[in-house]
Amino acid sequence: MNISLVGMMGCGKSTIGNILADIFPYFSFVDTDFLIVKKEKKSINDIFCEYGENYFRKVETEILKEVLSKNFQIISTGGGIVVSDENLVLLKQKSVVFYIKNSPEVLFRRVKNTNDRPLLNDSDVKSKIISLSQQRKNNYEKAHYIIEADNKSAIEIAEEIKGIVDGNCKS
Repeated sequence: MNISLVGMMGCGKSTIGNILADIFPYFSFVDTDFLIVKKEKKSINDIFCEYGENYFRKVETEILKEVLSKNFQIISTGGGIVVSDENLVLLKQKSVVFYIKNSPEVLFRRVKNTNDRPLLNDSDVKSKIISLSQQRKNNYEKAHYIIEADNKSAIEIAEEIKGIVDGNCKS
């Protein structure tokens, strides 16, 4: 079994994933964006600039397939991984998928001062977040579980996920 975290950039997937890896010590933590950067030997920004989003999404799917060939992982995914229906099907077949759902206002507050998110290189970052959220909403909501995260700490979210996983693993 794997546990996968999906959601918009800035929702806390990596932070929550690391906490979950401490809570479930027999699971390892994997970040698909980190693996893409490692494989390509370039930042995500550079990959987008040099090769475009389509290339990035292709590499993302390859990495996801590699990751999902193993078990007992907490998988933090890139915000746009659900853009591909293939990725969504793979995630749902090989893991329990949690959508970490935040409002655009919370996401904007978290990412407004970063410059390492190529899809937010826009003059109106808040509008871009709203637009991306709407485009991805239907696929995000196909996750096995939706975690309303606006007023919760990363630790509270991890504990909520643990409760769900523990509840599903009891006979």
